[in-house]
Amino acid sequence: MPKSHHPDRPPRNFYGRRRGKHLRDSQEVYLEEDLAALSPGAVDWEANPNRHPLDLPAMFGGRETWLEIGFGGGEHMVHQAGLNPSIGIIGCEPYINGVAMLLGKIRRAGVDNLRVYPGDVRDMFDVLPPASIARAFLLYPDPWPKARHHRRRFVTPEHLEPLARVLKPGAIFRVATDIPDYVRQTLEQVPQNGFERVRAAPEDIHRPWEDWISTRYEQKALREGRVPHYLTFQRQS
Repeated sequence: MPKSHHPDRPPRNFYGRRRGKHLRDSQEVYLEEDLAALSPGAVDWEANPNRHPLDLPAMFGGRETWLEIGFGGGEHMVHQAGLNPSIGIIGCEPYINGVAMLLGKIRRAGVDNLRVYPGDVRDMFDVLPPASIARAFLLYPDPWPKARHHRRRFVTPEHLEPLARVLKPGAIFRVATDIPDYVRQTLEQVPQNGFERVRAAPEDIHRPWEDWISTRYEQKALREGRVPHYLTFQRQS
């Protein structure tokens, strides 16, 4: 049954691309051979209409779990997996070209503590147990620059409320963006939805995190003369 026709599925408009230019043959192979094995479980409404929660302890052997929301080409996710082998990381990305890029990086890096959901993170929020995620990342999200599209941004209650629900008290939420108005909206909306800003000295907003790796989107921003911003929040108890 198509997602939009499931009788219990909440109305959720999806904006953005799911597929871009033609995939390389190697990327098609990654999708065919690797994606299913890296599935976090039944997330889609078709596979899990009753929205049974995922079994994170079984998925990662009891390891702490992190979440990356929109992982782009996957370089940050693979970097963090390599730095933190005792952590399990779930990545959500609906853009299949980005998923294919991530799968190639996983093969080359040989990391085994990742799971990949090629879809809308809102569906993932449905099936993550409350207070189960210890850290979340939102890195260079789609800026939706036109004012009439600002409601599509991630930093709105539609996304922040379920994110707060699945994060553990004290969990860290990192946001990176090169768009000043996205910074404004983030600083306005995130604290209103269960978070407190930390790492908040004036110089910190332009200082990368100690374990940061510059992503392809950040490199593009730098080439085009835009300034990165790094915002850190903590889930309130």
